[in-house]
Amino acid sequence: MPNFSGIWNLKEQVQAIAAGRWTGLPTFELYAWGPGGAGQVGDGTTINRSSPVQIGSLTTWQSVSSGVYHKAAIKTDNTLWTWGYNGNGRLGDGTTANKSSPVQIGALTNWAQVSAAETHTAAVKTTGTLWTWGSGSSGKLGHSNVVYLSSPVQVGALTNWAQVAAGDNHTAAVKTDGTLWTWGESNPDGQLGHNNAINRSSPVQVGALTTWSQVSAGRLHTAAVKTDGTLWTWGNNGSGRLGDNTVVSRSSPVQIGALTNWAQVSASYLHTVASKTVGTLWAWGSNVSGRLGDGTVVSKSSPVQVGALTTWSYGSAGRFSTHALKTEGTLWGWGAAGSGLLGDNTDVNKSSPVQIGSLSNWSAVSSNRGVLAIFQGTTN
Repeated sequence: MPNFSGIWNLKEQVQAIAAGRWTGLPTFELYAWGPGGAGQVGDGTTINRSSPVQIGSLTTWQSVSSGVYHKAAIKTDNTLWTWGYNGNGRLGDGTTANKSSPVQIGALTNWAQVSAAETHTAAVKTTGTLWTWGSGSSGKLGHSNVVYLSSPVQVGALTNWAQVAAGDNHTAAVKTDGTLWTWGESNPDGQLGHNNAINRSSPVQVGALTTWSQVSAGRLHTAAVKTDGTLWTWGNNGSGRLGDNTVVSRSSPVQIGALTNWAQVSASYLHTVASKTVGTLWAWGSNVSGRLGDGTVVSKSSPVQVGALTTWSYGSAGRFSTHALKTEGTLWGWGAAGSGLLGDNTDVNKSSPVQIGSLSNWSAVSSNRGVLAIFQGTTN
């Protein structure tokens, strides 16, 4: 077995192999759990799973995104795969038929990042182009219309898209120049961040700043981190999901506190989760079923730390639960457990983090109404 600890990304693995510190080949197995009624677990059935089940036998998975009723993942060869409920063509395979195991989307090998939401999917290619498909309601596909698409269609002609986040009714993306763009439903509370409640059917820039680094789109709100480590949110503020210590909705970005050490943020249905560069994990918003992980079921309108540990890597806010990885590669979940959502083989809600299994080589997790995770191992 190779001599390593923690999580190694692909670049680090290549360097380790070259230096003789990695004697095996990396493997990346895909696991899923939670509701399976539309085949969204991906194991070829429509059965709910209350603990992680491996999807197929391939070991070449690279990144994952869990939508509400469908899932998406990219392999190390940059092929794109989706499965689950296919209403409005959200899987992107040219049909509207549900799939209970992963199906490849086209034959291209240049997909870089994918984001699955409630009724649509968005992805960025290695060429910097942006593609969307599924329901076009409120213009969330970005094609200047509200038509649904069952196959990926490019958004505009630009080649400088870096990251995209699909929300339930809107989409947000960051370009390589650090600008932030949103489109789709603005709702009365301005989740697009344009200081109004106007829907947009094509990308519109949020302000004029060029310092955005990562964005996450929830159901009715949006959250983003800037290159200076500051955290910003906007949109509906029910249950305090924006984290600005109020329940007042915001139609343009508002900074959360004054700290400059935020690393990553994940916005979901009614709550938000974020990690700091110091390894702490924070959550706020609705705390129904204990999804904030602070040992209570009381909602919070400002960030509350999840425990006292400084070994969190990042968190993923799901529709009713939260999942997160620690730096040593262990996987943890909390919140609602119905339909096997937590993955701890119970149907008991948890208001504090519980470890999912005993393995310590998890490299990715995406939580929604169902969870996807990648387990990293090696061959001899």
